[in-house]
Amino acid sequence: MQSNHRYRTNEHDQANRGLIEMAQCPRMPHRPFQQFRDDRALGNARISDSKHLGISRFMRLDSAAYEDGALHGRTKELLGLVASAVLRCNDCIDYHVEQCVNAGYSKAEIEDALNVALVVGGSIFIPHLRHALLSLDELLEERSRSTRTE
Repeated sequence: MQSNHRYRTNEHDQANRGLIEMAQCPRMPHRPFQQFRDDRALGNARISDSKHLGISRFMRLDSAAYEDGALHGRTKELLGLVASAVLRCNDCIDYHVEQCVNAGYSKAEIEDALNVALVVGGSIFIPHLRHALLSLDELLEERSRSTRTE
């Protein structure tokens, strides 16, 4: 009986084909950052319109958590990014990436924080890491464009 092993595929071959197909993909879908800002503003306006006491109190608590205290607000934003990343919330990641860029963190510092999230969160975080890095690139490019026009 002759072996047909060269015609058989195994899981490893199938996985490699999948990686090749992903590498040939032109770009991951990623909404423009301004769309995130617009969506967030619309959602926050709706939250504000609710006038629910519990919701209002929580929103204030959320804001207060990032104010200067024993830790500087800047440090708390980086902590917020890592926590949001581990929780795999892309909207939260976008918010905190923008806050970290605005707080003056460098690309290297933000990537280092995201590495902590990857170690804590494991490989399931990788799709969100892609998202975070694409958002970071977009924000840094936006900042670069704005400093060139000043």
